[in-house]
Amino acid sequence: MPTPALTRFRIREFELDAATGELRKAGTLVKLQPQPFRVLLLLVERAGQLVTRDEIQRCLWTDSTFVDFEHGINFSINQIREALEDDAEKPRYVETLPRLGYRFVAQVEEVNEDAAGMNTEASIAVLPFANMSADPENEFFADGITEEIINALTRIEKLRVAACKSAFSFKGKHVDLHIIGERLNVKTILEGSVRKSGNRIRIMVQLINVADGYHLWAESYDRELKEIFEVQDEVALAIVSRLKVALRAGQQPSMKAGTSNLEAYQLYLKGRALLYRRGLDIRRAAQCFERAVALDPQYPLAWSGLADARTSLSLSGLERPGAVLPQAKEAATRAVALDPMLAETHCSLAMIHVLHDWDWSKAEQEFLRALELNPRYLQNLTWYAFYLTWVQGRVDEGIALAKQAVEYDPLSGHAHATLANAYYCAGRGAEAVVAANSARELEESFFVYWASQHAFHSDCQFERAAAVGEITLALSGRHPWAMASQALIFADWGKTADAQGLFKELVARSARGYIQPTQLARTASAAGESDLAVDYAREAFDIRDPFLVVAKYCPDFMRLREDPRFNDILAQMGLR
Repeated sequence: MPTPALTRFRIREFELDAATGELRKAGTLVKLQPQPFRVLLLLVERAGQLVTRDEIQRCLWTDSTFVDFEHGINFSINQIREALEDDAEKPRYVETLPRLGYRFVAQVEEVNEDAAGMNTEASIAVLPFANMSADPENEFFADGITEEIINALTRIEKLRVAACKSAFSFKGKHVDLHIIGERLNVKTILEGSVRKSGNRIRIMVQLINVADGYHLWAESYDRELKEIFEVQDEVALAIVSRLKVALRAGQQPSMKAGTSNLEAYQLYLKGRALLYRRGLDIRRAAQCFERAVALDPQYPLAWSGLADARTSLSLSGLERPGAVLPQAKEAATRAVALDPMLAETHCSLAMIHVLHDWDWSKAEQEFLRALELNPRYLQNLTWYAFYLTWVQGRVDEGIALAKQAVEYDPLSGHAHATLANAYYCAGRGAEAVVAANSARELEESFFVYWASQHAFHSDCQFERAAAVGEITLALSGRHPWAMASQALIFADWGKTADAQGLFKELVARSARGYIQPTQLARTASAAGESDLAVDYAREAFDIRDPFLVVAKYCPDFMRLREDPRFNDILAQMGLR
């Protein structure tokens, strides 16, 4: 068997070293005999692909070897599962494909030999600050301060900072700092707490070396609330000093709050936290941003947040496009005008150009400008990846960008789900399944399970796709996106009656309230109602339903794209 150029692989908390024949979990050696190790290496090198029992046999034994092959293979697989603490019934790593072979279903990261040695780069994870206040509403404030410090530190070129969602995956969990350091691949960790009372605030922080648990620095800040921005700057500068990170001329890890109004700032922090939750919390987020810009009309980040909230309300089908998208465009335009040096404002405007204006060239310009201003802004990476794959069909570029998002924020279920959706759009079902499995390990959200529906569907695992779809429907309260995706799964599975049942349910709901016509079109096509599907697509075009922008390349619209009438609609959108 040839020696791979890349001989180390990271699989969640495990690391596999082909050169030494060792498997480690969070740095601790895991016992695995040579034969099962070779099988594991074969599966890992071909993650997401079927590896047949014949291939495993050829890997382990020569043609002249006389052994009980079946027993040997079964023994190796059982040993692998025991080492990885895996379950054959609910596999997280090794999936059995009856009568065919096995497939490694976890996300695999290849580790370059250069990176395998000692990492001398300064690196840090800022864990969510604990809320020590009596009021649980201050949880938003504590989380917001954490995120703002992370954002300030990411502006330092020679400091690698764990992304926000990855750091927040440890919120409320008592996990050994060494394990956190291993999972986030950082050498130092900042912990802290926030206590707010009236117009006073106390912030306590400690910087810890992961290798030995040694406290590199600790400080307590007792200040008036109005000094919060100065405190955050002081914390960031102290970290840079303690880690001995060299700053280029004129560079400072300063806060770019964009407002001096503390109430507006706190509303912005709460709005962002609510927006990340999605679902009905998007409405509450929009209300927070509206109050923030009313208090300070010159606050660019609040205008950007308001644009994102209104865009999300329309894209998710919670509001009609005409009711929110024009106002979203106004908010995004104002945000860019107030601060054209923020990646957030340009990303907000890019999504308006995609979902409302259908102006593809301007959208690309704004995405690229946001990328230039902050290459690690996760929202821009995931939205730009979505645009490239689902809207423009440039799947290789989109997949590369989605991989960047996963690399930057490896413990973000949203990032892994975005990668799964990119693979889905590219027709790479096995890889979509691997990415979706990783996403579900990290997060149980509607978006993650919806991406998993797509992944199993694209890999023709219809029964599994439908089962995941039922969970998606339950999590979302039978969201029309999930219903349409489930109908398409049933249609491809040959269960036309089930697809028709979902279509009838969605039509009945549309008589009582707004349902995106694109979802009705998708479901009608699955139910075999081609004329109705085109009628709904025309309605979507007329009201500028934002979901219609994916119709040119998303596999869900494959049936509709067989109809010349539908292709005429796409041509009118500039999607040729």
